[in-house]
Amino acid sequence: MSNQRRGRWERYKVTRPFSPQDLAGLWGSIIGIVALAALLGWALDMKGGVVIVAAIPFISQWFDQKRILFQFDAAGVRVGNVVLPWTDVTQFVVATPAQGDALIGVRLRERAMLPAGAAVSPAHPAMPAPLYVAVQRHKFDLNQMLGKARKYAPAHLQIVVAEPTGERVAS
Repeated sequence: MSNQRRGRWERYKVTRPFSPQDLAGLWGSIIGIVALAALLGWALDMKGGVVIVAAIPFISQWFDQKRILFQFDAAGVRVGNVVLPWTDVTQFVVATPAQGDALIGVRLRERAMLPAGAAVSPAHPAMPAPLYVAVQRHKFDLNQMLGKARKYAPAHLQIVVAEPTGERVAS
């Protein structure tokens, strides 16, 4: 099966922890949609369930997108809020410093440009890649990342582990 035809469920993603603001936004959206459905049902003699069912995928996607720190799937790679096509990415770089969070970054092909307005984190001594995110250690699984990458990432992609002694290709 080609990379373009694979489903949404075939992806690797790492999310940020739940925040009270995100949960308030989620519940506010749900309550707003239910209220709109009731209003439309009353004012237009329309079935409110149609509005609710139609809105659920959009609310779910919005909430999911706010929480994603790193993701790759058939369409490309997302690092923070930066979305990159597979043609621009040559390596994933993973670093797990002794203290703090795990770091996941990407190296871009030569002459690849970041999208306009892309925010780049300040340099981290343990991360050699210029574009990276910090993720909670317990949410990162290198073996799962390798498995998903073998299934549908392009053949040119390497996953590199950056250690204090140097870099090695993950296997």
